[in-house]
Amino acid sequence: MDVKKSKATVALMMMFMMLFLVNFPGCFSAASQQPINKKSTHLKPHNGFHSSFLFPVTGNVYPLGYYSISLSIGNPPKVFEFDIDTGSDLTWVQCDAPCTGCTKPIDHLYKPQKHILVSCEHPSCGVVHFPESPHCEKPDDQCDFEIDYVDHGSVLGVVVADVFSLRFMNGSLIHLPLTFGCAYDLKNPGPYDPPAAGVLGLGNGKASILSQLRSFDLTRNVLGHCLSGKGGGFLFLGDDLVPSGMSWMPVSANSKHYLSSPAEVLFDGKPTGIKDLKVVFDSGSSYTYFGFQVYEGVLNLVRESLTEKTLDTVQDKALPICWKGTKPFKSVHNVKNYFSTLTLKFKDTQNIQLELQPEAYLIVTEDGNACFGILNGTEAGLGDLNVIGDISLIGKMVVYDNEKQRIGWISADCNRLPLDSNYKEDIQRPYAANFGILEENHPKTQGSSETNVRVRNREL
Repeated sequence: MDVKKSKATVALMMMFMMLFLVNFPGCFSAASQQPINKKSTHLKPHNGFHSSFLFPVTGNVYPLGYYSISLSIGNPPKVFEFDIDTGSDLTWVQCDAPCTGCTKPIDHLYKPQKHILVSCEHPSCGVVHFPESPHCEKPDDQCDFEIDYVDHGSVLGVVVADVFSLRFMNGSLIHLPLTFGCAYDLKNPGPYDPPAAGVLGLGNGKASILSQLRSFDLTRNVLGHCLSGKGGGFLFLGDDLVPSGMSWMPVSANSKHYLSSPAEVLFDGKPTGIKDLKVVFDSGSSYTYFGFQVYEGVLNLVRESLTEKTLDTVQDKALPICWKGTKPFKSVHNVKNYFSTLTLKFKDTQNIQLELQPEAYLIVTEDGNACFGILNGTEAGLGDLNVIGDISLIGKMVVYDNEKQRIGWISADCNRLPLDSNYKEDIQRPYAANFGILEENHPKTQGSSETNVRVRNREL
């Protein structure tokens, strides 16, 4: 059923806030909620903040293709699955407005209501379109958005504000309105349709869910994830779970991505001649991508190291470069001894290194072949941009500290939630598939060539 056409006005937004406060009295006071009875080893809030949020993660690199969490939206709340993506800011969910190209059944889509639309003149609309300005005929027009992915997928939709139900690690439950995208037109030519309902944007921009939580003074602008090679893991928002002894590296203050300092590439501990390599840390990318020259250089080093070993090249539908042994491999652990460690040694830091052992750049396919999980980024449409994807982040707790503009990592057991024995349940739950590589959040102008073939500015 079509949602009735309407324009989002400031008055409607005010009405939404009034209704929200009536329906959820005291929602901004986490202490007003009844805590759960289980204990945590990380309950102390930092500097007046309530606590952090902890989410079990599902998914894997292969064969599923991405990692996701569940979030509840609306009143009454409805659960949706989101691909976690540190390469983008705006969170969006497939929505029945109605929807073109959605991958979920209609009863699993988000159903927008008239009163939750964000108007073009609202500050939240400007944040979504930053550094450009929204293109609207009238200030009270609804705020539209478009996201283009480098794999040529794209998403069209309208910006809305609705209630998210979130539970702090200390057990307190809050309900508060957050801004996100209602996506009603999806285009994704990749090999996998996105089985998740949407994307959770965890980039460093103000449109991200984390930045909005920080604006309410609910938690620090810090997030971390720990992805397991066996599948699953966990994600946290806030700094309560940040461990000591991490390797920290400054990230570029002028980039909308988590962009590293320049790095030198080592192979088997030896210099390769590849220097000044900058990489983006992107949990929305299943694999790691290097620009053409770096990719060719690294691949040649890997091939040369295998000349005296009993591996032969083989065609496999999973990835472009694969090898087979005398018998099928059962896991990466069976093949890793054939390969050497790849290391990124970052400059302008105190000997900070990111070690990519063979299991951080190899997969074993269903046919028992070992495949190279570093891909040609230039061929994928990334140009010379280099991306560290999920495969190279497995088995590490990776923390993105937007308060201090730095990123850190440390080896960790990602198979269990980082809590006491009451919570240490196995959280390996395989799920999902792949959606895109890296988002470029640049809304197109009204004159875009896409206007002749796709529905734009759909009024809700």
